[in-house]
Amino acid sequence: MIADTADSPSTAAPAFDAAALVARQHAYFEAGRTQDVNLRIIALRRLYDAIKANEGRIAEAMHADLGKSPDETYLSEVGLVLSEISCQIAHVRRWSRPRWRVPSLLSFPSSSVDYPCPKGVVFVMSPWNYPFMLALDPLVGAVAAGNCVVVKPSDYSPSVSRVIADILAGVFPPEHVACVTGHHDVADAILEQPLDHVFFTGSKAVGAYVMGACAKICCPVTLELGGQSPCIVAPDADIDLAARRIVFGKFLNCGQTCVCPNHVFVHESVHDGLVAALKREVRRQYGARPLENPAWGHICKRRHFDRIVGLVDPAKVVLGGRMDPATLRIEPTVMDRVTLDDAVMADEIFGPVLPVLTYTDIGDVWHEVAARPTPLAAYIFTRDPATVDYFKRRLRFGSGCVNDTVMQLTTSNLGFGGDGASGMGRYHGRFSFDTFTDVKGVLTVSTRLDMPFRYQPYTKAHMAVVRLLER
Repeated sequence: MIADTADSPSTAAPAFDAAALVARQHAYFEAGRTQDVNLRIIALRRLYDAIKANEGRIAEAMHADLGKSPDETYLSEVGLVLSEISCQIAHVRRWSRPRWRVPSLLSFPSSSVDYPCPKGVVFVMSPWNYPFMLALDPLVGAVAAGNCVVVKPSDYSPSVSRVIADILAGVFPPEHVACVTGHHDVADAILEQPLDHVFFTGSKAVGAYVMGACAKICCPVTLELGGQSPCIVAPDADIDLAARRIVFGKFLNCGQTCVCPNHVFVHESVHDGLVAALKREVRRQYGARPLENPAWGHICKRRHFDRIVGLVDPAKVVLGGRMDPATLRIEPTVMDRVTLDDAVMADEIFGPVLPVLTYTDIGDVWHEVAARPTPLAAYIFTRDPATVDYFKRRLRFGSGCVNDTVMQLTTSNLGFGGDGASGMGRYHGRFSFDTFTDVKGVLTVSTRLDMPFRYQPYTKAHMAVVRLLER
């Protein structure tokens, strides 16, 4: 049973007929209604227009669920989805074309072609922290690839979920794209159906459950999970710029971002300068009293609020630390001189608390990052080419930035996904299209000439020719 620690309300939604819904989508798909690339583009354009027309509703719903401001909603949710739709529209015709390959000489004369084919019925499960973007981004790729889609937004963002359901119902027939809501029993029921791909974003524990459910129906799965994404500040970094970009990435959406910097490793020689710059940047970006800033959001659930509060060691707080249980708001908080043994370093924080750790040898940082489960993201601030090269080639993480944070998500042409404990599979742009596409390899062999080398009895002459052709 799905019971995501980040996505399971206390009351169950009414039962619905998952088998009938998935069967209708399979019938729609088998009728070839999604095969025409031109019709896919028309549908994506209608979706784009519907999102633009509902920007105000989306912003209101986001503020109701997460306290996000309209500007942050556009920056981190709506704008990214619109960009992804534009990318798919611009390229889907080319991506959908057959891809000619060089055939083996053993099959001469022949042609060899890879045919990109939609998988069928896709199930997308999205979380509450970016409820619009993480529901629509994978859906857009699945539709562009020619699939039917069932999407289940999070129950912990009910206002956004209602807007998503209304938008999708106005653009697609339910046989093509259906939005379902409800408790874990809804997701469980759908996962028992003959699906062709499952896309899940959420916690590692529930991701493991989803993967097990997919194994029972032999269904491929994409998992976007999380982890303790590190940020490294080297002694040659631009400290003021690093602080500005770390504060932006860490406290975006109140730290409830799966790729935000979980903690910072800073070289001892620039430690004091970075901490001072972090304080300046928090005040500059969020004001002297963030809890009174209408653009500062809140933690989604009381349980998570209490968990984050329990991670804060008041003796190590150098900025922030104030909380308002009534509104579930926590100030942007910086903890200094944190050690690996502190409670705040035990797991992903997923909140507006930034631990700062000091290092003297970057080799120790590489070792520490490698010793922990592979993070979804990693960041480094440095000008040293050798350090950058090690970061890019040797350190394991899903995606990342050099001299920035979080902004890798804004590039549709850059694949996004996890590695190991942080997930599997990639999406965005071409990666989304490929994720929701099966490539069917077809060899067409001429009937005018039949090469005899593969038929028994195998003579020495025949085998000599085969060995020559297979080199």
